[in-house]
Amino acid sequence: MSTATISEGDLRVRDAVLRQLEWDPTVDASAVGVAAKGGAVTLTGYVDSYRGKLAAERAAKHVRGVRAVANDIEVRLKLARTDAEIAADVVRVLALRSTIPETVQAAVHEGHVTLTGKVPWLFQKQDAERVVHHIRGVRGIHNYVTLVPLSVTKDVRHRIVEALHRNASVDAQHILVTVTDDTAVLAGTVGSLLQREAAEEAAAHAPGIARVDNRIVVEPREPVDELC
Repeated sequence: MSTATISEGDLRVRDAVLRQLEWDPTVDASAVGVAAKGGAVTLTGYVDSYRGKLAAERAAKHVRGVRAVANDIEVRLKLARTDAEIAADVVRVLALRSTIPETVQAAVHEGHVTLTGKVPWLFQKQDAERVVHHIRGVRGIHNYVTLVPLSVTKDVRHRIVEALHRNASVDAQHILVTVTDDTAVLAGTVGSLLQREAAEEAAAHAPGIARVDNRIVVEPREPVDELC
């Protein structure tokens, strides 16, 4: 994308993301590129770990004005690891996490981890993927864990609403929650991508919820301005 086709607002968002990447100590931004258009940010380049790839994505989501992130960063390892070494680490971290049942299994091929099995809670599926992020040598994760949810309690919608209002990371005033069978539907607006994700994670912890349909729209509350 040439600068001639980038609006002033897109330039501000792009530059703000670049500064955030450089500011974040968990991100090696030396080989990461950023493009922005209409609130959608694309990350390119390469980092040396899957954890670093996700850290760059999360850093971009901190920036006001970012509504979506396409993470096209490639993981290039400084020191290669065998699939057997990665698999051994996956087994260890899954076993150490008390929230993840033994029904979760993993396979590793060329640094890509595939998770399978069945769990009763949505957050357990998410947790299994989260702990694998940190393993050195992982290039990508495919999460095919399926849910066999518990019965949905009658007050589950009320409990989700309460959880959203308790969460300091979410402005819940403009979020609407509905529950149909084992699916929680979130609608409304929030000020950032991180708030949108935090709301989804809170709903995923509800008993009996197997799926969160997140329809929340990101609408920044303030304009994107240059830092003084």
